Formats: sequence, C-alpha cells, structure tokens
Amino acid sequence: MLIKEVIQYLNDWAAPAYAESYDNVGLLTGNAEDEVKGVLVSLDCTEAVVAEAVHKGCNVVVSHHPIIFKGLKKITGSNYVERTVISAIRNQVALYAIHTNLDSISTGVNARIAQVLGLENVKILRPKGDQLRKLTFFAPETEAEKVRKAVFSAGAGTIGNYRGCSFSQVGTGTFTPGEGALPTVGAVGKAELVVESRVEVMYPAHLEPGVLAAMRHAHTYEEVAYYISTLENENQFVGSGMVGNLPTSVDEGTFLATVRNAMHCGVVRHTALLGRHVRKVALCGGAGSFLLGDAIKAGADVFITADFKYHEFFDAEGKIVIADIGHYESEQFTINLIAGKLSEKFSTFATRLTEVNTNPIHYL
Repeated sequence: MLIKEVIQYLNDWAAPAYAESYDNVGLLTGNAEDEVKGVLVSLDCTEAVVAEAVHKGCNVVVSHHPIIFKGLKKITGSNYVERTVISAIRNQVALYAIHTNLDSISTGVNARIAQVLGLENVKILRPKGDQLRKLTFFAPETEAEKVRKAVFSAGAGTIGNYRGCSFSQVGTGTFTPGEGALPTVGAVGKAELVVESRVEVMYPAHLEPGVLAAMRHAHTYEEVAYYISTLENENQFVGSGMVGNLPTSVDEGTFLATVRNAMHCGVVRHTALLGRHVRKVALCGGAGSFLLGDAIKAGADVFITADFKYHEFFDAEGKIVIADIGHYESEQFTINLIAGKLSEKFSTFATRLTEVNTNPIHYL
C-alpha cells in the first residue's frame, strides 16, 4: 500500500477543494510513492508526535491541524514548526493534514461532535455556495444511458443520500459533418437528423475534470455537444458548523453540564443563562465565532464552539447562550473519526491514535 493511495482515499472523503483559501491541507512532507508502514493520527503535529510515530514504526502522520500553515522562509530549527518539519524529513515520516476540508463535510468534525452530544436531524449551519455545477450533454437516444452511467461513476448525479439523479428529454439533433470529420453517424457533407436525449446532471465543481473525461470516453460521437452551468444553489452537505435537535429539551444548566462531561472540558465559558430550555443546538469545532449570526438565525438555543474573544460574548444580546468549550476540547474526537475512516478501508497497515496530549492550554 502506497502513501498516495491513502491520500486519495482521504481526499475522496474530504475533498481538498472544500478547504478554506487560507488553509494548507494535503501532503506537507514526504514522498507519496513510498510504501505505508503505519499511520499515526493526531489532532496536532508536533515534535513529540513525530517521535511517537518513529517509535511506533509509523511513517505517516495524519493530523487535523497542518504544522506548516504559513510559508516557511527558512528551516533552521529556530521554532517548533521548523524542528517538527526537520524531524519528519530526517526520519522519513510523511505529514498529511486534513483540516478545514474535514470541517466542511457532513460526515466530518462537526458531525462527530453532534454524535457525541446526541443531536438528531443535524444539518450544515452555513452551507457553501459556488460549489455545484450542472452538465447538459446530448447523445443518441440509444447511447444516452451508457454515457449517463459513466458520468454517475465519476461522481455526478449525487444529491445527498440519492444517487443516479438526472433529467432527460428526447428531441431531434441536427448536424452536418465537414471536411476532415470522422462521423459516427452520417457522412461528410450530408445533413443529419438524429433522435437524441438531452441529459442534465449536477456535480461538485472539483469533480469536473473526471466527469467530463468519463462523458467523452463513453460517448460515441467524435465531437460531444455539451455545456456547463454554474449553479447558485448552496451545497446543503458542505459548509461550516452544524445545527440539530436534542431528543428532549433540558434546562440550560443541565445541558451545559452534559456538554462539559461529554466533551471532557476543563471549563465551559458561557454567556448569561436565559432561563429557558434547550432543544436546538448549533455547533462548530474550533474557532466558530464567525457563525454566531447563523446560529441565531437558525433559532438555536445554544451555540457550542471555541475561541470567542471577550467582546464577542456581548454579541449574543440575550438571544442565545454561547458556550465556549475550548479549541482542543471541541476537536479532540477528530482523531477517532479519522482513524475509524482509515480502518474501514485499509487492513494492510496499522492505524494508531496518538498518545500525546497536544493541547497547549492547561487549567488549574
């Protein structure tokens, strides 16, 4: 099993295209053509984590947070980032990060938090726009199904839990092959009328090269007639944060105590309680203050996240309870999520969870 195969599997799960523009995901050090000896999964990548990987015989570290976040102008070992990179390269340990792309998918970081808290009917809090495209192609009616199946196999036609989604119309296509053409149907210089199907399918924008290649490969025509439309529809299955409901409503104090215990928090910083019951809960792993407005708009009673600044707590304005549980605490179950995903697919190498507590914050 090669490192590139692990990378492809993780990329198929949480596409790098879903990462935020400021992020740095993917393979950060190492050779993708190397064989995988073992994978160590961690939230952060530090010197101690690389040393642990070497000790356990793992030559790949998959972390949520990328150790290389900003450009490195020199690598002299003057700080922990440079020392971690040096150690990884020296010990031939590949470093791979799966960060905001894993935050953005409906089976990612936020889904795991919702699962831990027992939320039901969860959905993306702020869906991403400009993520969907529509392909319209034309093919002989007798050949349309073959082409349709080909683009489905490349990832088109999936809407949520539904697969093979498309729309078709039958009409008449006209064309006249010119000099140099090698027509599948008809002859050079002769006008043709063919019963054709017009087929429309949606797909995530990042899959476009593969979808078009599959269409061309399956199509019988020398020149395929098609066009692509950018959709304004939001992708309801990709975006920031999540919102869902508790099975039964509970009072605010009881709920915050449940959150503290379930998320193993040293402390929960929160705004004033509003004296009402909690049923709808919004959440975002990591720094999620930018979603406060979305949480209020969704009608959430509580918004669980991390890294709220002092003055940002005032923005609750008595409309919602903000519960800041800490950055590490909000994302700690991500390593179990990643390791579980890898174990579902690969049995030829060991997938291990780090035993290093990388949380830089401690509580008295």
